[in-house]
Amino acid sequence: MPQPIHRSDDLITLFNQTFSQSENTRLVCCEPEPIYRPADDRHPYHRIVFAHGFFASALHEIAHWCVAGKARRLKEDFGYWYQPDGRSPEQQALFEQVEVRPQAFEWIFSQAAGFRFHFSADNLEGGTGPSSAFKQNVWECVQTLLSEGLPSRAHRWTQVLADHYRQGCFPSRDQFTLPRDSGAE
Repeated sequence: MPQPIHRSDDLITLFNQTFSQSENTRLVCCEPEPIYRPADDRHPYHRIVFAHGFFASALHEIAHWCVAGKARRLKEDFGYWYQPDGRSPEQQALFEQVEVRPQAFEWIFSQAAGFRFHFSADNLEGGTGPSSAFKQNVWECVQTLLSEGLPSRAHRWTQVLADHYRQGCFPSRDQFTLPRDSGAE
């Protein structure tokens, strides 16, 4: 199978065709920082805004949207506190705890799209990369999600990606491995 071409415009089209009516949500590019914005007086639909037109940023922000429950999807950035780059080791540990599920979804979406996944510590100034324990926890979450079944929005999005990029080949548990150095494949 030829290597798919990964354009963020394709993600926008696919996402909006899939969710703009059923979830009143659109994928929107481009701002310097990603953010989720619920519908307001100027925009009658919710917006998942991803950064700089990056394919990976779009997948990551959609993953956060898939994790967020109905009440959280009515709040800007899902009502979460975000500690910017330069976190202390303690703050980084907390960040990794809340990022396990979103990064597991992102890895599944990446696999469905034939796109290389990279774990993110999102802490360049703090000088730390993603810990081995974090990578292991994300991998375990992927295994659980694929064995127990993805929630409906995540399942639907994974299938859309698989249909578009991989001839309908839905990701399976055996496609996810942690190499000896604990990096993602």
